[in-house]
Amino acid sequence: MLLNVYELSQLSDGQRLSTVLFFLLIEMFIDRAQSSTSQAEIDRHLEMGRDLLAKRQFSDALTHYHAAVEGDPNNYLTYFKRGTVYLALGKAKFAINDFSRVLELKPDFLAARAQRGQVYLKMGDFDNAEIDLMEVLRMDPHNHEVNFQYARIDPARDQWVLCLDVIEREDFTTAIALLTQLLEMCPWSVEIREARAQAYIRIGDRLAAVSEYRSVNRLSHDGTDGYYTLSQLLYDLGDSAAALKEIRECLKLDPEHKDCFPFYKKIKKVDKVHVDAQSAMKEQQYSECIALAEKLINLEPDVPMMRYNGKQLLCACLVKDEQYSVAVGRCREALDIYQDPEVMCDRAEALIGVEMYDDAIHQYREALDINDNHQRAKEGVERAQRLQKQAERRDYYKILGVKRTASKQEIVKAYRKAAQKWHPDNFHGDEKKIAEKKFIDVAAAKEVLTDPEKRQQFDSGMDPLDPEANRFGGGGNPFHHFQHGSPFQFKFHFT
Repeated sequence: MLLNVYELSQLSDGQRLSTVLFFLLIEMFIDRAQSSTSQAEIDRHLEMGRDLLAKRQFSDALTHYHAAVEGDPNNYLTYFKRGTVYLALGKAKFAINDFSRVLELKPDFLAARAQRGQVYLKMGDFDNAEIDLMEVLRMDPHNHEVNFQYARIDPARDQWVLCLDVIEREDFTTAIALLTQLLEMCPWSVEIREARAQAYIRIGDRLAAVSEYRSVNRLSHDGTDGYYTLSQLLYDLGDSAAALKEIRECLKLDPEHKDCFPFYKKIKKVDKVHVDAQSAMKEQQYSECIALAEKLINLEPDVPMMRYNGKQLLCACLVKDEQYSVAVGRCREALDIYQDPEVMCDRAEALIGVEMYDDAIHQYREALDINDNHQRAKEGVERAQRLQKQAERRDYYKILGVKRTASKQEIVKAYRKAAQKWHPDNFHGDEKKIAEKKFIDVAAAKEVLTDPEKRQQFDSGMDPLDPEANRFGGGGNPFHHFQHGSPFQFKFHFT
């Protein structure tokens, strides 16, 4: 009021009454004007919400329905409209809250009760679904849709009991099939989806489990346990970057979470080494890449796919660094964990590097068995076959590392050095296989170059140890017409 208490006390009774009535009328007029303005704003939000809903722009529509609810928190229709938008967005819990608020404001609003009952069914809450849908049928017994949904409750409840029994018996493949059927009726059930995720884990299908837990997290909204489990699954799959992202979501909800926080520190350390190793390889710093890859392997000895990441990088960087003999074995270690066509191609490159062309061709073809369109493997087979043909012309001088004019004494000395270097007893695993081939070649070189007749045959363009050449007998060198005055010499080795 514009007059204070003292001023009013100075007026007569009649004046005071008239003054009070006057100001009350003004306040009523202001309230009505404000109410009218507020209602107009609410109507505008509702209209815009309807338009956006018709265009299927659900998130934008939801913004306007939020504003309408805030403007009039006692309007049951506004809550109902917002609840239907939540349904369209798959936000079951929020839809339940709005439909419940509608029924608090208007208990006889059957449309809200029918919607809530159907949402409960989709969430796998069979008891509450039964209560709501039964109440609707009591008031509207001929409602076709509600009758249909009500008839589904008992079969769904029975199938859930069966699923639990099958899981208890550890028949996880059957459980997955039954749970998949049940999720057609209850797609928003966190409990059923978690059960299927666990069944996927038990049969070793971690990718399917990851997909399932993503759905669980979307439905739960605030599930730290879900983010922790999902992060563990991704880490087990070797995806440290994705695991780190999910564990951070857990920490956003609870920064001191007893499981998420220590796991976060572990993933962060492993992921940094992995990223640094990848960067080193990209920057062609192969020695650093090799060291970091070894560190990654040692950091996580108990998670196969994390060890695979380290071994895969180690394989690739050893090949790039031309450490072919070592690479053959380390690449095999990676493939023992996971059959990756790219790693197979890396190992094939290493086999080419140590002139094991048959094995390289076989390795490339194994990659093509997994992916018959793998371009690197296709090109690799052709390259290995070309190199193999070139290698068939074995150069005994090159094998021993001596000149063509070397004396017998020089040849024997070179042989002893090479034989000592490549003796198979000095090697293990794949490297032993490489050494055996080298040792055989070294022995063959000594045999030919320390025998005057065989050396003369080799110098004239024929490999005396080649069984194909020997088929021509005696002087049966098929290339004898090149022997006199020819600048070319031919050396063949068929294996």
